[in-house]
Amino acid sequence: MENNVKKYKSILMQENDKINLVSRKTIAEEIDLHIEDSKKVFERWQLKNTKIIDVGSGAGFPGMIMAICNQENEYTLLESELKKYQFLMQAAQLLKMRHVQVIRGRAEEIGHDKSYREQFDISTSRAVAAMRVVIEYCLPFTRVGGMVLLWKGPRYQEEIDQSARALQLLGGKVEDIYLYKIGDDRQRAIIKIVKHQHTPDKYPRRTGIPGKRPL
Repeated sequence: MENNVKKYKSILMQENDKINLVSRKTIAEEIDLHIEDSKKVFERWQLKNTKIIDVGSGAGFPGMIMAICNQENEYTLLESELKKYQFLMQAAQLLKMRHVQVIRGRAEEIGHDKSYREQFDISTSRAVAAMRVVIEYCLPFTRVGGMVLLWKGPRYQEEIDQSARALQLLGGKVEDIYLYKIGDDRQRAIIKIVKHQHTPDKYPRRTGIPGKRPL
């Protein structure tokens, strides 16, 4: 497991010199923090034999790191940017990750596809958008009784408060918050949202609208 994490970090750093997957100013130690942050989910929740979709996977945090560290689940990594999608595909192939599927598309569109809508036990997302925006991306993918896990910073409670209407409309409820620190006392939180009822068919709204007009 750790060997594959190191391989992934090496692949990421090599490719980042070419295509800017993460900030060019990001040093190896900063990537280590992204990896540590992604792995924290397993300190709180035992995830086995589940179908997981990571929305906005970017450079692979948390989705690819979760998939490397826990291969007992099926992972779908959703990314809209071509260069990041291609990187994730390449990394999955090099690491022989047969339990990982990488798809390219916007959550607002893929979330209406019957092959993906409400087909996952868990939806995850990290560093994509404000919580009330991200839950409009994630809850449509999540089955009733499943959960959404969102990585957030020190203002997590403010984001939760702002998301009250969106949660009600989309069928979710915050049921747990895992607080921890990484690096030099950086406050972090993973918010667990349980889906209690079906998300209305009209959500997610068309591309760009959730970000421009949050619920």
